[in-house]
Amino acid sequence: MGNWVVNHWFAVLFLVGWLGLNVFLFVHAFLKYEMGEKYYYTREILGTALAVARASAFCLNFNSMLILIPVCRNLLSFLRGSCSFCSRTLRKSLDHNLTFHKLVAYMICILTAIHIIAHLFNFERYSRSQHETTVSLASVLSSLHHEKEGGFWLNPIQSPDMTVLYVTFTSIAGLSGVILTIALILMVTSSMEFIRRNYFELFWYTHHLFIIYIICLGIHGMGGIVRGQTEKSIKENHPYKCAQSFENWGDHDPDCKRPQFEGHPPESWKWILAPVVLYIFEKFLRFYRSQQKVVITKVVMHPSKVLELQMKKRGFSMEVGQYIFVNCPSISLLEWHPFTLTSAPEEDFFSIHIRAAGDWTENLIRAFDQQNSPLPRIEVDGPYGTVSEDVFQYEVAVLVGAGIGVTPFASILKSIWFKMQHSDHNLKTQKAGHAALNFDKATDILTGLKQKTSFGRPMWDNEFSTIATSHPKSVVGVFLCGPRTLAKSLRKCCHRYSSLDPRKVQFYFNKENF
Repeated sequence: MGNWVVNHWFAVLFLVGWLGLNVFLFVHAFLKYEMGEKYYYTREILGTALAVARASAFCLNFNSMLILIPVCRNLLSFLRGSCSFCSRTLRKSLDHNLTFHKLVAYMICILTAIHIIAHLFNFERYSRSQHETTVSLASVLSSLHHEKEGGFWLNPIQSPDMTVLYVTFTSIAGLSGVILTIALILMVTSSMEFIRRNYFELFWYTHHLFIIYIICLGIHGMGGIVRGQTEKSIKENHPYKCAQSFENWGDHDPDCKRPQFEGHPPESWKWILAPVVLYIFEKFLRFYRSQQKVVITKVVMHPSKVLELQMKKRGFSMEVGQYIFVNCPSISLLEWHPFTLTSAPEEDFFSIHIRAAGDWTENLIRAFDQQNSPLPRIEVDGPYGTVSEDVFQYEVAVLVGAGIGVTPFASILKSIWFKMQHSDHNLKTQKAGHAALNFDKATDILTGLKQKTSFGRPMWDNEFSTIATSHPKSVVGVFLCGPRTLAKSLRKCCHRYSSLDPRKVQFYFNKENF
């Protein structure tokens, strides 16, 4: 565990900082609404549920501000390029962008549940105070109606005949809250691993409900259902002085006039404006790049329903291990799917290998497999950086690919071959594990190299022990593109065989994520 913290210190620090900011915002907002004199009379009706609702709302705004940033791929690629001189730990932290995106989403779900539950209590107490038959401070405050008090009301349920459901579905705050909650539920449920892997189209379309979520969040505060006493009214009716004499407010007690209240102006839009603008700019940049013409130079149909596309695009520049997003307008105008580049930067084209794994990929393979038919048009966005870009920063590299997961390493192996051919002295890597497929061909299907490997699951403990013994003072990069179970095994081995002495062998685990 200690070695893991050392290797991921920046990610740990960032995570602690994010959690700390959530705690700070929650406590700060809670104390503001629980202790502030402006909300004294509001608390007389709602109690502590007021502070809980507002504190969770503050944290919701904060996390909604963050949720889009980890999926701004151009921003991450820019940071990765700008941080080329940074330590491995800092660069590796950028590869946890989707993990952080998920953590923020989970936090939003938790805070949404807290916010909804708190408001259920609030509305129940609003309704109860409106239906009180005895004279109390809460009932008097609830009697300050819109018509009689010039808009300075406190209780949104303004008559005993008005129901909670009516207020919920006729107010901007209530209706927008219901819609954004439904959108959030659909996005989260469709993001489950099973659905995302087997029904990607469903995941892709429902995830774009975030647009509705953002819009509803921006207008949610309109209407000002949660209200506080105005500054002018506090001078005319200070709650600590006048709350006990509520029966004599107004004409009977000129020192304590009837209190007046106001709603909060919307605040959520202030939190989300900057990331939304950044995301819109990101989308425009992606659209511009996707409109550049792509020329398909070669189409190869491999066994096991694997399609290879070799392409050219003006100004296209790549590094090993990067990936692109591909769209085929004749199949779907909106769907973009990620594919790892299998060509090397030294080649005069870029290529991808596509395996049939869903409706979209099956339709794409079928479109290219039709004889005597014109090739469908392809749009490309990218390339984008991944953890595999750092492979040449290690003296020893171990490349592990499962199934179609060998594709990122095809690019790496071919690039190594080119670098060896040209005696590239900047190449640090002296030993690489060969990842390839065995077919009855003279060269490998992906890399074009003669070197092949045999099938079979390696004994990882033996492999890591041998590497640690052979390279006692090296930094070893372990790269995986494969299932989560394999990632768990490799991560454990990296921790187990890394020396506590930083001057001796250190294993760094890297996993492809997109």
